[in-house]
Formats: sequence, C-alpha cells, structure tokens
Amino acid sequence: MSSFLQETLAGQTAIALPYCLPNGTCVQVMDEGVIRFEPSQAAHSALDLVVSCGVHGNETAPVELVESLIEQLLASTLKLRARVLFIFGNVAALRLGQRFVEEDMNRLFCRNPDVDDGMEKRRAAMLEMHVARFFQGSDLPRFHYDLHTAIHGSLIEKFAIYPLPKAGCAFSTTEIARLAQAGVDAVLLQSTVSSTFSFFSSRYCNAAAFTIELGSARPFGQNEGIDLSKMAAYLSELIQGELPQPELVPEHTQIFRVSREVMKRS
Repeated sequence: MSSFLQETLAGQTAIALPYCLPNGTCVQVMDEGVIRFEPSQAAHSALDLVVSCGVHGNETAPVELVESLIEQLLASTLKLRARVLFIFGNVAALRLGQRFVEEDMNRLFCRNPDVDDGMEKRRAAMLEMHVARFFQGSDLPRFHYDLHTAIHGSLIEKFAIYPLPKAGCAFSTTEIARLAQAGVDAVLLQSTVSSTFSFFSSRYCNAAAFTIELGSARPFGQNEGIDLSKMAAYLSELIQGELPQPELVPEHTQIFRVSREVMKRS
C-alpha cells in the first residue's frame, strides 16, 4: 500500500484546496478516500471517469488496483487525458476488513430521505453527492465502474451487472464490448431498478455505469491469484483519454437476463 490508501485507512486524510503536480495535473482530495484528478487544461479531457471500490470492506483486490492507478498519477508515470474521480467507498469497513459495519452499503444508494439513519447510509449519500458534482455541467462521455469481488466463488470469475436503463433507452452493445476488453467474461442485464452505486450513476447522472465482480474476496496482500491485468490496462487507457470503439461483442462474452429473484431473509 502506498501513501493515499495508507493515509485513508489511518484516518489522516488531508482534505484541502486543489494543487498541481509538476506536469500540470490538478489534484484534489475531496473527502476521506475520495480524490480527483484533472488535466492541466479542460480542453485536454476526453472523458469523465469514476472508479470506485471498497464499497464492501473485505473486497481488497480492486482497492489495490485503484491505489496503483492513483500512485501512477501522483508520480506522473501515467499520462492524464481525462477527468478522473477515484473512490474508496466504505472506509470504516476497509479498516476492519469486514464486508460492512452496520449494513450493506451497496443496498443504500438512491434512497429516499427518511428518519432512519446510520454510518453507511450517510456515507452512501455523501458519495452520491461527490459523483453528481463531478459529472455536473460536463458534456463529455461519462463512465462509472464500481469494482467488487464476490463473497463466494463463481463459475464465471469476472462478470458485470448492467443497471436497467431509463425508459426509452437500451442496453449498449458497445459498452458490453468495452467490458470484454477489460477482461469481463459475462454481463447480467438488470430487469428492475436497484439501490446500488452503479444504478445511481446510471439513472441520475446519465453515466455508462456497471457493478463489476473481479474474483473472490480476500484480505490485503493475498490477491496474487486474481489477474486484474486486463482491467488495469483498460482503465489506464481511459485515464489517458483512449476510448475504444469496438464494433462487436466477442463471441465468448456471455449475456444473461434475470429469470427470477430469490430473496435472502437470513
């Protein structure tokens, strides 16, 4: 782990005004575990990208991937040609190495205000605000990849959940083909509204947004068996302003729809 993640987990986040790296990249720590990067000139931005991880605190492989990307940008070894917002979601759960502290944060987005309150509910609402403000006023292509690992093993190790589009809109084969380039082997098309982070960005921020599962949940430092090289390469391309335009979804990519839901009560 390098400085930003270490400082976040240690409770030493320094929220401050933006500052510039020697190469002109603008950096601002927006909140605990939330950091934004922007090119030196707005005209150099090709797209707007949100990459979130750690919404579940025991899913560490994506956290290590995101921290690597942050470190490369801070060291100026990765060229920035996009506006990028990185988010470590449930910092309190990350510190404990637990899926959540009080309740599953990825069931707490898109929530109508009510009298019920809690730490993870407040954090979810704050993350919604950061994402909405990040996308506000921009007409660039918008993307949000919420990176996870699964509690239990899956026959398909890497898969994505595609939020239900707004009425009159359709699932995009181009976006599915892009996911395939990132190493995603299957896509599940949602059939109902949801309370996940990616659904919020899709429905309320008009972003191409996905929940992406990248293997099984393991503690920090024990993710050697999870190959995230294709996802890392794909995100690096986006950060550098390179937006792939694949024409077809590869034949090996499996696409599923929901047949029925089984509600877990205990």
